Amino acid sequence: MDPQSPQTVDAYLDRIGAVLPARPDAAALRVLQVRHLTTVPFENLSIHLGEDIVLEERALLDKVVGARRGGFCYELGGAFAALLRALGFGVTLLQARVYGDDGQLGIPYDHLALRVETDDGTGPWLADVGFGDHAHFPLVFDDRTDQEDPRGTYRIRETSDATGGAGAGDLDVLRDGVPQYRLDPRPRALADFRAGSWYHRTSPGSHFTRSLVCSRLTGMGRVTLSGRTLVTTVGGERHEVSLATDAEVLASYREHFGLRLDRLPTVRKAGIQGPNG
Repeated sequence: MDPQSPQTVDAYLDRIGAVLPARPDAAALRVLQVRHLTTVPFENLSIHLGEDIVLEERALLDKVVGARRGGFCYELGGAFAALLRALGFGVTLLQARVYGDDGQLGIPYDHLALRVETDDGTGPWLADVGFGDHAHFPLVFDDRTDQEDPRGTYRIRETSDATGGAGAGDLDVLRDGVPQYRLDPRPRALADFRAGSWYHRTSPGSHFTRSLVCSRLTGMGRVTLSGRTLVTTVGGERHEVSLATDAEVLASYREHFGLRLDRLPTVRKAGIQGPNG
């Protein structure tokens, strides 16, 4: 798909259930982000279906829009960036390192987020449609105070002073006081993320190679299918159902995520491949 063609833009907006915005302003960005989060699932199924992951705009649009699939951060962020640019927003790709449960930072190019410029004099904005259960709406990039979101209280914090010390210029994104990821504000290209993508789809050290996940935001909470376990969260209450048959799992992918799979993904043993995706 041609990232700049009106037909691609129309198809993408249809994919996320949004209308063509009158202008590329902050209000439009808010709508586009939350519509993306509620319609395009965060999923790692390509890894376990043996599908290639190609970090090029046309390939990402073919997958997310043409095939009506989801993806992980590089795919979702890369595709969303293409849509925003075509709509007139200014977009910069940013790399981040994700904090693990132990508080340690992950690899460089662990995550892809977007710095977005609007035409209304607000922002710039930190937009993120590829971090799973994260902020519903864009955050003000240069704001260092608390920012309220339906998902929690966010803060973007400088990691060191301006003297040029280690980490100077990097930013920590926190939710409810807990660091989520460390953002490098220098502009990046989509191809820069190939090594991170290769690591996450091949390394035994990546949680993406060890489990299946498909998840999206809903109007009432969240729905996640992990292997044969379907988890729905409504009003803060968690409901878990075990799916007994392959047919039930495939039906769940269709019903909850709009994914029409011809076979079940199965967790694959991580192996060594070249970082060409």
